[in-house]
Amino acid sequence: MEADPANKERGLAIGSYLTPYKYGKPVIGPSGMDGTFNQYAADNMRIFRHRGRIYCMSIGFDGIGYQTALAVSDDLLHWTDLGVVLPRGSRNPWDRVGRAISCVLHDVDLYGNRELIKKDGKYWLFYHAYPEPGYETGGAANGLAWTTDEELLDWHFLDEPVFTKGAEGQWDGAGLYSVWCVPYKDSFRLYYNGKSNPSWPWKEQVGLAMATDNSLRHWERYAGNPIHRVSLAGWDSVFACGQHVLWDSRLQQWVQFFCGFDGRHAQDGVSISADGIHWRRHPEPIIPVGAPGDLDSVHAHKPCVIWHEDTLYHFYCAVRPTTTEEKPMFGKEYRCLTVAASRPFKE
Repeated sequence: MEADPANKERGLAIGSYLTPYKYGKPVIGPSGMDGTFNQYAADNMRIFRHRGRIYCMSIGFDGIGYQTALAVSDDLLHWTDLGVVLPRGSRNPWDRVGRAISCVLHDVDLYGNRELIKKDGKYWLFYHAYPEPGYETGGAANGLAWTTDEELLDWHFLDEPVFTKGAEGQWDGAGLYSVWCVPYKDSFRLYYNGKSNPSWPWKEQVGLAMATDNSLRHWERYAGNPIHRVSLAGWDSVFACGQHVLWDSRLQQWVQFFCGFDGRHAQDGVSISADGIHWRRHPEPIIPVGAPGDLDSVHAHKPCVIWHEDTLYHFYCAVRPTTTEEKPMFGKEYRCLTVAASRPFKE
């Protein structure tokens, strides 16, 4: 099967990946407070388990750039902030404005423990960073950080990026966004989000790179990229990205939760694959935008999925217009993190 932009199969069996019950409230939101890392927005969540508890890293925007904070929860709905762990202040021009979490190295079985994986005695994460102040300004690159701190608060960063944009004029030649690292056999795969043009309009699609050694530092792009393309028309015709790739150990297949965008609304969808390279896409979003006035009336995107207590939780970034009272605090959009689940919520 080829990675065709029109490759959408109606009737694809995705029932086990559906989360129709929306929480409808933020689980992590912007602070609206001067000087905080998340003054204007909360965005993009990465959840994992560590030492018997559930943690997440999420990014905040303060008007200058992204920074990443750590939080912990016992029920997935109420999170305790543990502070910024990927701050700005680097001496390197490519990541001095801030660091946004892409992924942590952890178990990727959808029904597994989702525990952090130690490699060479360290925990690892990938992040993306934009070179100029502002909201995602300039062509981002991807960096690598590690820690031996069991509290996960003290991270060490490599000075140089480990993955950079493609050649000018290529589908990924204008910059990168997040990456997603998957342990694969005795090596690693890196799924990445590439951008086609430096200024709007552009397209964002998913590519694949293979590790050329065991260091997490050196990668070779797959010759058939992009492996997950925008469709010819419809809800995912501008972006088909935000790749969140997990192994479904029950159905013995790869599943990719992703973000589609048509130029107006961003929504989350799902694709499946036997080999992690060639994907079959469900034709409609599985997290659609809400009605006017809902928390996600503009965008419902950037997936992060975890199985917990016989329930599938699909976290995402929800965006709606701000009210007149909110505009001085947040600008034109209220951007937060929320969740949908396979079962109704109980509080």
